[in-house]
Amino acid sequence: MGTIIDSDQHLYESRDLWIDHIDPRRRDDALQLRDDDRGFAWLTWRGERLELADVHRPGDTASCGAHRERYRRGETSEYGYDESLPAEYWDPGARTRWLDAVGIDEALCFPNFGLLWERRLSGSVPALTANMGAWNRWCGIVAVESGHRLHPVAHLTLRDPSWVEEQLAQLATAGVRLAMVAPAPIDGRALAHPDHDRIWAAFVDRGITPVFHVADQPRVFDDCWFGEGESTLPVVESVLLWVPAALALTDLILNGVFERFPGLRVGVVELSSVWVPQFLLMLDGGYDFTAKFNGRAAASLRRRPSEYFTEHVRVSSFSYENPARLTAQSTDLYMCCSDYPHSEGTATPLADYSRAGCDPESRAGLFSGNVEYLLGG
Repeated sequence: MGTIIDSDQHLYESRDLWIDHIDPRRRDDALQLRDDDRGFAWLTWRGERLELADVHRPGDTASCGAHRERYRRGETSEYGYDESLPAEYWDPGARTRWLDAVGIDEALCFPNFGLLWERRLSGSVPALTANMGAWNRWCGIVAVESGHRLHPVAHLTLRDPSWVEEQLAQLATAGVRLAMVAPAPIDGRALAHPDHDRIWAAFVDRGITPVFHVADQPRVFDDCWFGEGESTLPVVESVLLWVPAALALTDLILNGVFERFPGLRVGVVELSSVWVPQFLLMLDGGYDFTAKFNGRAAASLRRRPSEYFTEHVRVSSFSYENPARLTAQSTDLYMCCSDYPHSEGTATPLADYSRAGCDPESRAGLFSGNVEYLLGG
């Protein structure tokens, strides 16, 4: 059996990860996990409660809802956060032992609570960069402590190009090869705007791949579509979770970023994959139709738009999305994923993919090759 690399796992941050690893000059901006008087743990910033810090169980999303309902009813938490958090959720060594137990060789590891606060802190770029920098320093430790079997994914905002360049240099030195970024405009400019070319050049020069991943990041839709209330995850985001990534990639392709930076690679993780074949059809079709209608193409490209996608982009595909069928409809660009230990994920990924007709011997791209491509292999 060949190497198996899970393209989507998460590491829980420790209670004081941010304050322990943040630039000392920004300690007042450090995120923290703190308990309230009813035993509920919260992700907090400057004393403000941002989100409940619940402990997920793979395959049991309803338990998260029940935990929130207990809080709304004024009850005490049914569990203590620290006592309920398995070591493999946060400890790199314990996670690698879990990998051995389930038959996985390596895994990409995204932050856990890092998915919850980027948009909330967007009013303060210094706070954003300070807390992202704290996680990024931890990434280097994770890589070493796991014997480089875990590939931690850094967290970047592209709003400060000089900071991005500095972070990418440090990450490259630490052996970190992936960085989560928002598929959203940068202070009102599209990702392909020429002002951002220095950023894409830095990613290529440092051998680091930007990755789009589900998170509470700057939105590409007006806030009016999301409604109001206590919902952490608006239903609009769940239904259309793939659209921001598709929009960002359309911009990068049609406005020539991959043309200008042929070494640039992009990952799309936990944003579903069933949309990809139709998107590729619409990408080429829309490019051709508008060129005829307008009398000229939107951009001068040497290749078909879909070819840039299939060469430069790799997409995680859950077993229930039938990646074998998707590969037949498009090409071999999908990656296996578990989303462990999140509630919408699974603790038995290999069995899940086997039931979907996918095995490592016949689907080397799905189980390792396409992840290795993003890692620079």
